[in-house]
Amino acid sequence: MSDPTRTRKLRLRAALAVAAVTGLGATALTALPAAAAGEAVTVQYRQSATGSDQVEPWLKVVNTGTSSVPLSQVKVRYYFKADAGASYSYACSWAVKGCANLTGTFGTLAHPTATADRYLEVGFTAGAGSLAPGADTGDMQLRFHRSNWQPLNQNDDYSFGPTQTAYANWSKVTATVGGVPVWGTAPAGNEPTPTPTNPTTPPPTGGAALFDDFDYTGHTDPAINAHGWSVRANSGGPGVPGATWAPENVTFAKEGTNSIMNLRSSTAGTGESTRHTEILTRATKFKNGTYAARVRFSDAPLSGPDGDRVVQTFFTINDLKAPMADDYAEYDFEYLPNGGWGEPANILYTTSWETYRPDPWEAVNAHSEVRASYAGWHDLVLTVDDHAIVYYVDGQEFGRHDARYLPERPMSINFNQWLIDLAGQTSTTPRAYDQKVDYVLHVKDQVLTPAQVAAKLGAYRSAGTTFEDTVPAAQ
Repeated sequence: MSDPTRTRKLRLRAALAVAAVTGLGATALTALPAAAAGEAVTVQYRQSATGSDQVEPWLKVVNTGTSSVPLSQVKVRYYFKADAGASYSYACSWAVKGCANLTGTFGTLAHPTATADRYLEVGFTAGAGSLAPGADTGDMQLRFHRSNWQPLNQNDDYSFGPTQTAYANWSKVTATVGGVPVWGTAPAGNEPTPTPTNPTTPPPTGGAALFDDFDYTGHTDPAINAHGWSVRANSGGPGVPGATWAPENVTFAKEGTNSIMNLRSSTAGTGESTRHTEILTRATKFKNGTYAARVRFSDAPLSGPDGDRVVQTFFTINDLKAPMADDYAEYDFEYLPNGGWGEPANILYTTSWETYRPDPWEAVNAHSEVRASYAGWHDLVLTVDDHAIVYYVDGQEFGRHDARYLPERPMSINFNQWLIDLAGQTSTTPRAYDQKVDYVLHVKDQVLTPAQVAAKLGAYRSAGTTFEDTVPAAQ
């Protein structure tokens, strides 16, 4: 039997997805960028596999303009039709610029077509350097496959050219420079949209906000509770069965002039010796708007053997009222320094959840990921409006998920660090991992650019404000 409420909701989400494209002219940041004079690139493509186990788009980016182009400003999209229920994994086999200087993330199209509902977006780190006029990147031998290695069908993929066995310009792959579309034709209704300019435009004044600089003396500081936080001590998942959630492992200290929160998780190779850490808001009152935090991920333990399948996070969530309930919501930054969930090495995920069923496992979500080390400090920004969920890492868009995954109910704000299992490192030698947090910010019902987040943070710190919460309770 169909659910009329769910049908109406899905229709509304489809309408909102359309509005995300057609209504851009109404955004508060209306100025759109113009490509810098002389900046132009084309994309050359050849296919290296017509089989059914993986897609192998080999690409070159060519500077056809008159000025040098920083590759860190270039994004290339390859469009495809996902197989039913499939998730995908990206890999770089070889690249002249070095695979470590390439990134690959998957996104979902707002307007699915018969030949495309997903894309692989390829970007570059600063280490890739710049392209002089007339220069190209050389080979980028890329591939992706279903995460479970089940067969896939390339023949219905928009960007696939089965007869393209030598490099040539290929307009079914698109490119942007600094967010400005400069090459190719996207599937109908999914043209890349220029990103707003004026990144230093001051953030809107007013509006309800939560800001916390985590200036506390310890996990028992009464101000933590007064400010609406709970340091988790109860048992249960996620993570290693039998592990303890240890509030005493959430500590606070000064680093320079900033107060820093540290989440330390540890193990000696048994469930009983494993200590996880989490801090979360008691109130579930946060929904649309901007979420931001500065987080330091770590790749290695403080001492002892490495290899544990650690998860380091910043996320929002509400409760699952029933299996596959469609008013569930969760939006995650999750860094796995040693892999896990089928991944062999470090990977950063951003995931937007519609719902799930724990047993038997079934998930409805969208995710973007980059397989690279993210050890060190990173600025994480998440925005939620009536059209999309967008994730940024260090000022650059990392993932964008469409209106199907928008929240129906308010959420809490959480940080935690935990071990998926004990299979990554079986030693019984003690070891501990640290995840640090500088601050957290939520601005209700306002979508801020990463630069506007930085400006708002600067204003709080200039004023000496260490905590503010004017977000009203959920109605």
